[in-house]
Amino acid sequence: MTASHFSSIREIVDKILSDVRRNFTGEQAKLLERFVTVYYRATAPEDLAGIDIDNLYGAVVAHWNLIKHRSPGPAKVHLYNPNVEEHGWQSTHTVIEVIADDMPFLVDSVRLAVNRCGLTSHLVIHPVIKVRRNDAGDLVEFADAPGDGVLRESVMHFEIDRQTDSDALERIRSQVEGALHDVRIVVSDGSAMRERLCDIVRELEASPPPIDPAEFAEGIAFLKWLEDNNFIFLGFRAHELVQENGQDLLRIEKDSGLGVLRGAESPPAEGGISRTFASLSPEARSRARKPELLLITRSNTESTVHRQGHMDYVGVKRIDSEGLVVGEWRFLGLYGLAAYTSSALTIPLLRRKVRQVLARAEFSEDSHAGRALLNILETYPRDELFQISEDELLEFSLGMLHLQERQQTRTFIRRDEYGRFFSCIVYIPRDHMSTEVRRTIGDILESHLGGRCVKFAVQMSESILARVHYVIQLDPDSSHDFDIANIEAQIVAATHSWREEYQRALLEQIGEEKGVRLYNRYGEGFRAGYRDYYTPQIAVQDTEKMDSIRSDHDIAMSLYRPLEAEDNVLRFKLFRPTTPVTLSEALPMLENMGLRVIDEHPSKVKLPDDGRIWIHDFGMQHSESELDLDRVKGIFKDAFARIANGDVSNDGFNRLVLRAHLSWREIVVLRAYCKFLRQVRATFSQEYMENALAANPNISRMLVELFRTRFDPSFDADRAAETAALEERIVSALDQVANLDEDRILRSFLGGILATIRTNYYQLDEHGQPKSYVSFKLNPDQIPDMPQPRPKFEISVYSPRVEGVHLRGGGVARGGLRWSDRPEDFRTEI
Repeated sequence: MTASHFSSIREIVDKILSDVRRNFTGEQAKLLERFVTVYYRATAPEDLAGIDIDNLYGAVVAHWNLIKHRSPGPAKVHLYNPNVEEHGWQSTHTVIEVIADDMPFLVDSVRLAVNRCGLTSHLVIHPVIKVRRNDAGDLVEFADAPGDGVLRESVMHFEIDRQTDSDALERIRSQVEGALHDVRIVVSDGSAMRERLCDIVRELEASPPPIDPAEFAEGIAFLKWLEDNNFIFLGFRAHELVQENGQDLLRIEKDSGLGVLRGAESPPAEGGISRTFASLSPEARSRARKPELLLITRSNTESTVHRQGHMDYVGVKRIDSEGLVVGEWRFLGLYGLAAYTSSALTIPLLRRKVRQVLARAEFSEDSHAGRALLNILETYPRDELFQISEDELLEFSLGMLHLQERQQTRTFIRRDEYGRFFSCIVYIPRDHMSTEVRRTIGDILESHLGGRCVKFAVQMSESILARVHYVIQLDPDSSHDFDIANIEAQIVAATHSWREEYQRALLEQIGEEKGVRLYNRYGEGFRAGYRDYYTPQIAVQDTEKMDSIRSDHDIAMSLYRPLEAEDNVLRFKLFRPTTPVTLSEALPMLENMGLRVIDEHPSKVKLPDDGRIWIHDFGMQHSESELDLDRVKGIFKDAFARIANGDVSNDGFNRLVLRAHLSWREIVVLRAYCKFLRQVRATFSQEYMENALAANPNISRMLVELFRTRFDPSFDADRAAETAALEERIVSALDQVANLDEDRILRSFLGGILATIRTNYYQLDEHGQPKSYVSFKLNPDQIPDMPQPRPKFEISVYSPRVEGVHLRGGGVARGGLRWSDRPEDFRTEI
């Protein structure tokens, strides 16, 4: 196969047609040839550059197989990862194939669904075909012009970031099919929604409500302006405003919903009561009683049709003859192009608001200040201009006028009347503007305002200032209090480019598919404190650690020594989802492993699903003369995880991980013998024994090795000879121990191991894991300093949750273990 290098689409089509004629015959060949001629017709040759001609042929034939039979109704969607063996062609991307009745908004809405999944569209092919089908849905003819029985159908081929995870593919399919469904109902109900608006205008004009005539006239003009192709109608529903138990409620009129508001309450509203309205604050609900004709705001629902963003909300209040609000006609949609390109002085409502602000500012329209203020109002974020009150617009526009061309940072924040959004307009020096700065400012606003950024718009002009408009959707539980001076100070200090470097490092180190997925999940979650402290390259390593966490109970870890750190310094990163690790949890575990914590740097990473991962980076000092980090990091992390999970006791024996290079499981052997020796009246405390073993790490390792040599079933050497040799080496090492107490303690451990007859230590449970408890069968006569009377055998059982000793006076076992409330000397009860 060769990559396409043709100079025109015609050359590509001719090559594909020759392959079709070679591989197909009869009527199907003729139909397929016609399909090929229209499939790539509107595609730019450079979009297909580098794609094998065989794969271009395979893509069009695969789509032909999808469209040649179609039943009337919903769109057909095929989502897959093409490969030669299964599909006859291949692509480096995931492919979405669609065939649907032709209607507006299809391509934009599918692209929007792909964007909502955090993915990029690399190639879009979108011919519209005119066909005839028989009663069975088979394509029988391509038509050149509209006519009886001719169907206009939209063919869409999208190539997006490759996804192989089945859950991800299902999520993409659901988003695409949902968008196509919404487009279908919006288009089918479009005329009905427009007619509903016309009926409302006629009803209002026939019986005007008792409100200010100028306000009424402007409101009617605005509704007519909307109907004149200046509003994309996406949903409509009628409501009644009622009172129950002294509380205002909005009741949905049955079967009034159109477009995306067909049965939009999910789950269905009890008694027809709107849950969205009921969830508002009392202050926000009281606005419903205000006798004003129009309520213009932003819906808290994102559009799935045509373009990204929250839908525009136009509420027409139903006001009775007494001037009381009794209901609302609600329209959801998107303003048309004229709303953003026409002068504000030509749009009803806006023209009145702008004129009022100019008059109250008391500037002559011919003066420099008057012309500058008018320019600010004309270029004001248009969505915001529809929603902002006259008083706030006057305050903000004058503040922007005073800013003029000064190299300053200013922030203007408006809270939505219903407490659902903050609208933030930020001015910064243009030379400081970048994607990273824009994101950093968004992080600062999210942090201070208690919400998440759902929309932003950047304006760059010949001005020395850049303007960014943010919409912050509020968390229900946030306080909504903020300090504007503090926000502006942080924006001034905002850094730039960190996230861009992080994204680039992800793609370079991990690859496109996984890198894109990880960036979409974690890239926006690193807050300014983390970015200031860590490089993007370190963030890539932390990202892989976070992505290894599979449940809220998992933790991930990293033990490392910074390049510039002293030899006795280590750092330990602990990653935990949902809740942070408290110092009272972490410090005892680390200190019992022989470390001294000298500092901590905590960070919080926010995830798109509103989850959290906490990163705790501990700075620590150790007292080992030489520490081979590569050798111990694995057993250290394994031991810490077991301790944190409660599988291992949190005590001084854990120093042996770093000091003696013993695993947590090997340390259990020494801990279990210590527990037994304490019950047979050993003179020394557990802490003293821990210190003795830690002071002699070489002997500690040999004791564990002696235990393994005696009892490991997989040991394949001469067990007796190796045991004798090890015992001789241990005794020789003990002779060099200067401290008498340490000598006695270590010899008691040696005696306990030699007195052991058998153990369950090497047995596995039904899951193939070591058992949670360890038991030893011992011969008391072989244990030095064993008190009298001595039973024939003792079986010691130890786990972090229970300890016990079973004493046997003879060869036949009698009785068993029982619970004791005397943990220090339970053996003496028997």
